[in-house]
Amino acid sequence: MRVFISVDMEGIAGIATPDQAYHGGHNYPMAQRLITAETNAAIAGAFDGGATEVLVNDAHGTMDNLLPELLDERAEVLQGRPKAQCMIQGMTSEHDVALFVGYHAPAGLPGVFSHTLSSLAFTRFLVNGEIASETDLGVLQAAALGVPVGLVTGDDEICRLTREKHAGVEAVQVKRAVGQFAAASVHPVKAQELVRAGAAAAVRRADTLPVPQLPEALTLTVDLKMPAHAEIGALIPGMRQIDRLRLEFDAASPDQLLGVCALLWETAPGHV
Repeated sequence: MRVFISVDMEGIAGIATPDQAYHGGHNYPMAQRLITAETNAAIAGAFDGGATEVLVNDAHGTMDNLLPELLDERAEVLQGRPKAQCMIQGMTSEHDVALFVGYHAPAGLPGVFSHTLSSLAFTRFLVNGEIASETDLGVLQAAALGVPVGLVTGDDEICRLTREKHAGVEAVQVKRAVGQFAAASVHPVKAQELVRAGAAAAVRRADTLPVPQLPEALTLTVDLKMPAHAEIGALIPGMRQIDRLRLEFDAASPDQLLGVCALLWETAPGHV
């Protein structure tokens, strides 16, 4: 049983402010310990549920947040960026189930740290005319690869969206959104218990989980913060500039869509 785990930071219990979530903040080292501990809980749960291999993709910001020396030694960890497939780098058709840990609500909707890929780049992020979260992007790639998604963890808002949009996916809430940079979290130890149990249950159910359906067409629409960024993005072959801030792209596959997202992310002012 091969398990893929993508780990973001904004949906980890105990993390609510930019000072915690990004390099340079005086509370960032604490956040590194929290994300590493919650990741270990997901790894342990995966093995509890019958995993034989676990690959963890460090998917937040600079993608070097996890403390490798403190990670469960049974797992392999993928760190650093740029990555062509962003938060889903490393997932293949050979994985039996995918788990998304520490996720959050998308740009344009309520939730702690609500954004899609880059809060400095995108003010609105749509796929086929609907607001898309990082969870939704991961589900699209999973659909293309034939991999079921078994678990999403984070705040109440991403859990609600997951239940509404992705049937069969277990949603584990470890905190409640109070504002964009305010949250009421359960104790980290309690969060780790919840995540471990959720991961174990998801892996045990892997053989019965539905594989997400892939839409026939994939149209990406993004509103950017700066006209200069839209001008750069418009240079991508096939990209359409709708107005000073809006770009559209028809992707042939989730793989191509994620690649375009990665390029837009990497060229964003501020690069976060």
